[in-house]
Amino acid sequence: MNRIVPKVVLLLLASVLSCTASAQRFAREGILAGAADPTIVAVENKQGQTEYYVVATGRGVRLYKSTDLKKWKYLGRVFENNVPEWARRAVPGSNGIWAPDLSYHNGLYYMYYSVSTFGSQRSVIGLAVNKAIDPESPDYKWEDRGLVIESSPETTNFNAIDPALLVDEQGRWLLYWGSFWTGLKVVEVDPATGKPKPDAEIQPIAARPNHPAHAIEAAYVIFHDGYYYLFVSWDSCCDGADSTYRVLVGRSREATGPFVDADGKPMLEGGGTLVIESSERWRGPGHNCVLTTDEGQWMVHHTYDMQNLRAQRILQIRPMTWTEQGWPKVGEPVATP
Repeated sequence: MNRIVPKVVLLLLASVLSCTASAQRFAREGILAGAADPTIVAVENKQGQTEYYVVATGRGVRLYKSTDLKKWKYLGRVFENNVPEWARRAVPGSNGIWAPDLSYHNGLYYMYYSVSTFGSQRSVIGLAVNKAIDPESPDYKWEDRGLVIESSPETTNFNAIDPALLVDEQGRWLLYWGSFWTGLKVVEVDPATGKPKPDAEIQPIAARPNHPAHAIEAAYVIFHDGYYYLFVSWDSCCDGADSTYRVLVGRSREATGPFVDADGKPMLEGGGTLVIESSERWRGPGHNCVLTTDEGQWMVHHTYDMQNLRAQRILQIRPMTWTEQGWPKVGEPVATP
């Protein structure tokens, strides 16, 4: 036994070092391993330089930083625990945080996040806020405000994951969410709390009623040239080379819909105009957000790399422009190993 144990330990250590080296190589070459369901913010530092911060699915939420959208540095976890204690009690068996949404409003960074277990409708959405996003700032301290929305088979017809916040052109704070079941929802939230206003109505915005699995999730809304654009992800997110995830979009004059695609089909009836789908190299691109700066716009999403599936879902960033008809299109990734 004394001879066997060290060999086992050495093998485990070698495996860990190999995975770490792989992640470091991908980060160094511009493609970030382990960054599923990303959202991003651009921040001007004290020197007047732009820095980019990404949060992503993971135990405690993964936080990354870049100065050029190509090379990324892992900064650690938002939460010390894998899951906040209140959420762990609410969702037994959960061991990580899914699909955090990061944005900045009124002097605070708002991070909505979801906790669930795979395939379950027992889910919760929480909210944490912070005065700073750089862990080196003396103001960096996350305040967890706890439960925002929850779901269960007994009480709701939706699944409370994949949150995304929008402050619309009228100043309303709107939270979008949903995955499978009856599709995607929106509710108005109170800017003072970040939680739904009393008696606020939950409204449906997109669904796939004729799809056997109702496979739609990852709502994300932006405003552009008089329209609100609702990005969604369809089909299978997490099956490696067999992933069928893809991003579609519809638009509306109102932030709460009704959203229709380029052919005029309502998104509540399964409509959606394709933005990006799998290619020979990249599989299952999806769960996107959009970065808007003075220099342009980028679609930020995850995907699988067929040349290194061991890296799992990786961060990918693509320039986004608009057609003459007012629909988004994306270019090639800004960094490729």
